[in-house]
Amino acid sequence: MKKTLKRIVTLVFTFALVLSMKGMALAAPSQYVHNPMDNPKAAKDIVVNDNAVYGFSPSPESERLKEYVSYDWTDKATVDAMRAQREEYHASIQELYQIMTSMKQAGKSTEEIARVVSAKRNEIRLASYKDDPEGLAKVKKSNLETYGNENGGTAEFFYAKYGSWETVIEKSISANPGADACLGLYDKYYDTYMIAGAQPATDIYVVQPGDYLSKIAKDVLGNQYLWRQIYENNKNVISDPNVIRPGQQLDLKNIKPAA
Repeated sequence: MKKTLKRIVTLVFTFALVLSMKGMALAAPSQYVHNPMDNPKAAKDIVVNDNAVYGFSPSPESERLKEYVSYDWTDKATVDAMRAQREEYHASIQELYQIMTSMKQAGKSTEEIARVVSAKRNEIRLASYKDDPEGLAKVKKSNLETYGNENGGTAEFFYAKYGSWETVIEKSISANPGADACLGLYDKYYDTYMIAGAQPATDIYVVQPGDYLSKIAKDVLGNQYLWRQIYENNKNVISDPNVIRPGQQLDLKNIKPAA
């Protein structure tokens, strides 16, 4: 009787251990030190996907990553290939730092540096798809929808949006944290997301055609519900929160993005 009971206890313990190890194996890939969902810029582009290799996949609602929703994020070979491509892109961005350094030493203006770095960033990004014509087509389509230019956002586009050449530079050297989260690279490049930061480097945002407060709050600060704070901060400019005009300059100082 005792032997039978002991055997049953052993079997139950072994079965529980196997299940626990299996669960850990499934959960481990998505266990980043830094949670991507705590970053508004990553969270708006991805969804938690327990079946995905790294626990995340592109959101169908994402403006930047929706073209990649159709990829099989549960297939390790597919994800590994995209990860390798992404690593090449990150390595190539180091060239931008070298360009900035040499131009600063040559006494070039911030605007001159911003224009060169912005154009080079687009060139590098498209070149990273040299062996992936399908991926290149998706990127160009996404660029066209987002920036009105299949090659990517121009320096003029970002300057019109943020009103600062310094911010244009920061946007050029920052990476997409959502894409990295889907590819198991979020922790590795976490520090690069902090270059631009969750809050824009400039405290002034220039209103663009088609803008409204909740859109600005979502696009710039990562949370559409911060529109009220923008309004409260700019009552000297905005008389009606439902009516804003292109060209208005909004003060975003001290408005904290969502964690």
